[in-house]
Parts: sequence; C-alpha cells; structure tokens
Amino acid sequence: MKKMTEENVKAALAGESQAHVKYAAFAFKAESENLPNIARIFRANSFAEQVHASNYVKVLGALGSTKDNLAAAAGGENFEIEEMYPAFIGTAQSQGEKAAETYFGWAVAAEKVHAHIYREAQRAVAAGQDLAFKPIHVCPVCGFTADGDAPDKCPLCGTAKAKFVTF
Repeated sequence: MKKMTEENVKAALAGESQAHVKYAAFAFKAESENLPNIARIFRANSFAEQVHASNYVKVLGALGSTKDNLAAAAGGENFEIEEMYPAFIGTAQSQGEKAAETYFGWAVAAEKVHAHIYREAQRAVAAGQDLAFKPIHVCPVCGFTADGDAPDKCPLCGTAKAKFVTF
C-alpha cells in the first residue's frame, strides 16, 4: 500500500473507532433518558462505524491468526499498563484533573485483568485448545473486568454486581 493511502486508512480507522465508541455512549445516555428509539439509532450507527473500522483493520493487514491477534492484544494491554496510563495519570495529577486521573486509574486496573485473560488465552492456543469457558463480567460505570465470578460490588467504583454486563 502506498504511504499516503496507508496514512489515510489509519486516520479513517481512528475516526471510525472513535465514532463507534461515542455513538455507543450516546445510546446509553439516550436509554437513561427513556428515549429507546434514539438509543437504537445510535446503537445501529455505532455498529456501522465498527464495521467500517474492521474493514480498515483488514486492509491494513493487521488481522492475523488468533495466535497473532492475542499477541498484539496482550502487547497493547502491556503498553497501556506499563507506559501509557502511568504517564497519563502523572500528567492528570500534575494538572489537578481529578476526573481524568480517576478514569485513567480505572482503565489501568481493567487493562491488568485484560492482559491476564489474554495470557490465559495465549497458553490455551499454544496447547492447541480454546480457552475454557468462564463468564466475564464488566462494570458499566468504570470498566472493571472480572473473569469467573463477579464481585458483589465493583472494587473500583462500588457499582452493584447486578448491574455488571456479563459475556
């Protein structure tokens, strides 16, 4: 792929990815305001943006085997844990941005669980197997992730177990 096209595809991937996430957040907000049909259009468009972004991942050649994808995912999580979020937290602290500091802290705690889950999955794939089933629970407020049993309340933000989303 020629460099200018590659840069354009990367920019489109970033934009579509952000739109996907924003529209999903907009859907939650519309639901909370008892506007289910507006939430539905946000969810539909969020999905469409995800499709666009996924197509750009493919055209960039960034979609490998599951083994390759797990390695990329684990590497991304480790970068966030070891470098990105510590730097972001330090900047937020030095600038007195408490909300950003809190959200960054919540994210790094979840990333540690994600990295652990990816390591388990890598071991399973290396053994020629799928990962053994256990539910994964995600706090809808802070993103805390628990594999196996969900805590009675989120250890980061206190959200009740009943509100966790289960996968």
